[in-house]
Amino acid sequence: MPPKKEEIEEIKKSLDFLSEEISTVSKQQKTIIDLMGEIKELKKQNEEKDKRITSLECHVADMEQHYRMNVIVVSGLETRPRSYARAVTTTGSGELIDPDMDSVKQQVTAFFHSKGISICHTDIEACHPLPQKNKTDQPALLIRFTNRKNKNALLRQGKNLRGTDVYVNEHLTKKNADIGFSSASLGSVPFWQSTWTTNCKVFIKLNGSPEDARVLSVRHIEELDKYQ
Repeated sequence: MPPKKEEIEEIKKSLDFLSEEISTVSKQQKTIIDLMGEIKELKKQNEEKDKRITSLECHVADMEQHYRMNVIVVSGLETRPRSYARAVTTTGSGELIDPDMDSVKQQVTAFFHSKGISICHTDIEACHPLPQKNKTDQPALLIRFTNRKNKNALLRQGKNLRGTDVYVNEHLTKKNADIGFSSASLGSVPFWQSTWTTNCKVFIKLNGSPEDARVLSVRHIEELDKYQ
């Protein structure tokens, strides 16, 4: 028995409705696909932007470190301004400094000479104390040399300061200082041997035979993750 006219009309309406629904879903699907494409493109742009920002930050950090290339930090050595009464003063490190010397530079060079460290005050471009947050902070001085050769010459003589509370180190940026600290914390790792800086770059040495021991330069702190 063939379907009635009313049933045919009802089926037709249902098909028309389904066709409209399918068309609507298809349009919505296209909109979603287009939005996903836009999101993907925005994500790509953000990643490229992040890379440019990271590259710029690294460039700025390298410039800052280059500016500090001829600078060392002397910690543990107290100096006195010339305005103090003329007297020989004992510093917190137990070393004697004449506070009536003409400048901090002369006081520092006099101390180094007393330890058998060869240094000429004419090789020093500037010498001044770092600000202390509170009186209990260990005193620190910045010394800027006229060239890198003189700075490295002083660092090589740092062994003469053994037995004192005075230390000399390169003036690292926060980024490189954090890398150096994290590198030194690898001391508990069996294949780690030592950490040091040269020309403000951080190096680590991994254990092995003389032929197999590796010396690596660490430029980014994330590079240490694989050694944790």
